[in-house]
Amino acid sequence: MRNRHGPAQRYRCASFIALLTLLFVAACGKHETPANIAAGTNTPEKSAPAKSTSVTDAEYVEAGDLTEIKKHGTIRFVNLTGPAENMLPRDSIVTLRSLELANKFAEKLKLEPLWIKARTPQEALELVKSGKADVAAYTLTDTPARRELVDFSVPLMQARHKLITGINGPDISDPAKLRDVELIAQSGSTYVDTAKRLLTEYPQANLSTLEAVVYENREALVDLLNEKPNRVAILDDYIANNMQSYRNDVRTGADVSDSENIAWAVRKDSKQLLTTLNNFLTKNLAKPPEDRIVDWNQIKQSGVIRFLTYNRPSVYYLWKGVLMGFDYDLAKSFADKHGLQLQVIVVPYNETLIDWLKAGRGDFAGALKNITQERRDMGITFTNSYRETPEQTVSNRHKPKIQQIQDLAGRTLTLRAFSPFIATGRALQRSGIDVTVEIAPPEMAIAEILSKIAQGELDATIVDSDDVLMAASLQPDLLPGTLVSDPRPQGWMVMPQNQELLKKLNIFLAKYRKTEQYQQKVAAYFEPNKRFTQRVSARVIPGEDLSPYDKLVKDSSLEHGFDWRLVVAQMWQESNFNPKAVSPVGAQGLMQVMPATAEEMGYPPPLFDPNRNIQAGVKYLNWVRDRFEPTLPTIEKLWFTLASYNAGYGHLLDARRLAKELGLNPDVWFGNVEEAMLKLSEPKYFSKARYGYVRGAEPAQYVRNISNLYYAYTDVASGDISAHSPQHFYANPTVAPPWRSQRERP
Repeated sequence: MRNRHGPAQRYRCASFIALLTLLFVAACGKHETPANIAAGTNTPEKSAPAKSTSVTDAEYVEAGDLTEIKKHGTIRFVNLTGPAENMLPRDSIVTLRSLELANKFAEKLKLEPLWIKARTPQEALELVKSGKADVAAYTLTDTPARRELVDFSVPLMQARHKLITGINGPDISDPAKLRDVELIAQSGSTYVDTAKRLLTEYPQANLSTLEAVVYENREALVDLLNEKPNRVAILDDYIANNMQSYRNDVRTGADVSDSENIAWAVRKDSKQLLTTLNNFLTKNLAKPPEDRIVDWNQIKQSGVIRFLTYNRPSVYYLWKGVLMGFDYDLAKSFADKHGLQLQVIVVPYNETLIDWLKAGRGDFAGALKNITQERRDMGITFTNSYRETPEQTVSNRHKPKIQQIQDLAGRTLTLRAFSPFIATGRALQRSGIDVTVEIAPPEMAIAEILSKIAQGELDATIVDSDDVLMAASLQPDLLPGTLVSDPRPQGWMVMPQNQELLKKLNIFLAKYRKTEQYQQKVAAYFEPNKRFTQRVSARVIPGEDLSPYDKLVKDSSLEHGFDWRLVVAQMWQESNFNPKAVSPVGAQGLMQVMPATAEEMGYPPPLFDPNRNIQAGVKYLNWVRDRFEPTLPTIEKLWFTLASYNAGYGHLLDARRLAKELGLNPDVWFGNVEEAMLKLSEPKYFSKARYGYVRGAEPAQYVRNISNLYYAYTDVASGDISAHSPQHFYANPTVAPPWRSQRERP
């Protein structure tokens, strides 16, 4: 079967009628828009079932203490997000986020954690008080009024309320300067009390309040602020500062409250539960050192080790809601080995790890950094190497191949600014090779250079061979060339005076390199997934089954309102119909479902049974689809759902937001949101994205591959899944596939 694509908007033809007629049904899930958020009337997004069990299992009343709770075998946590990652931590103690900390507490108690999602903080407290939840594991402000309802744990931190507004908002440097302002306060929060107090304190300012529900969607709050120039929101300072770290259309202003404790909550008179929880939190709520260079003993005393790194490919990023990266995984393993909490600090892309390390902002640093004398001369030292990688040329497939160093004669190498590849390029020139070396602008990252080579705008470059392999697997127009260096050792950086830490790191790395786990990490992050990157080709024979699992797919598709042929096409892309498939990052089975995601869907791993895997995968596909606004065109909702399934819903939100900023259509995938997704691999874009870096070429190729195969399946297999298929399965066709003409039949 051919796999050819034209420009995103090139074709509109009636041949797509059969395809769109049998598209899956658009779900009527709610979507948070500024209008319904402001009104406070939006229905909460459909939350995934809690970990390892169904929501209905949580619907029992238990008002007793810890002894009674243990009899159920579960402990019920309530928060406002459900059991899911909701952003990329940029400067936080990774293992101490409420979700992980609560699950760790449940593990200590030998109970199954069950997560319940509330709409507002007040609702969470009421659930705890009424015995429908056991612990409110959320960053709640401890106030006298709330202490009438529940008991609070030891503080997790302290926070003040702060004013925040849009880029064109009013002066918020002093609350006394507010005039004719609409104060946005989240419904059911202590922000409402602060807003009312400001109205009382400044009666002549003509202030008003607007209660909103924006807990899961901070971006909707910013959109709400920027809707009108007179809007100001009230937020905790740590939330406001975090938002400002990745959005340039918000401003923070004055503090408008005293410092207050932020804590968890339990039922009143649950002395055994509260004492056990407090002891656990006291032990685990380690305080990181201040910005200063500390020795190993001080690190151990603090209980926290600080790791400086970049949010970038193969290093530290968020994929399908899971934090991962080669350096991150190794650093986390080192911290766990020594009983330390890992604090990941993301250094801005335009600043150096060495400068931050020398300033005492972290204890060790790394991002697949080559061990060089030049870097040592800057006042740092390296651990022993944890990986060796040669440098390699890469060019456009439609130009002469660079098979040996002599083939560089007459070529132009565009090299990343401030990279070690510049020295390699200069060395090639000194060796007598007639090659032109150009230095890219400092803001141009490796990903952008490679994209420009694939598009024919640049001739060639030099990068680490790992990057060449991964990039070429996702961009077919890239052609790997000759190696131009011996394998370069890579390591972590520490300050020279921190010899004991250096010793501990070297011992760990020497042992870790000999483990099977290390080899698995190398395969996961540096070796292309051959199953994913292969050319899409599958058996397409009229009258025969599309897969060995057609009946199972039809059953699940009927339950959730999908075209079964779409699911089969996705299954082929995910696993080549191999029920035992395991991806390098741990996804399992036919639909390559992540274990954590499957648990949220009520299907704990292992997931190699075809029926359970398909049910989990299609249920998750349905859950993702329900998160999009009902007004979104059905065809676009399909592509967005597939992209979210592959990369994660958060990255899709970032891509839609970026598309709008770039003047593209945020409601159209091909050629619009697809293009924005590709740009989220470039630092100038992902540094301001809530979910950070994404390997954008992968979801782009993923959607195109599935759409291509799905189109072929509609030609050879009926969309009927039973003699009594529901009529709502069929919609009126309106558009053609934007990437294919009638002549491009598979």
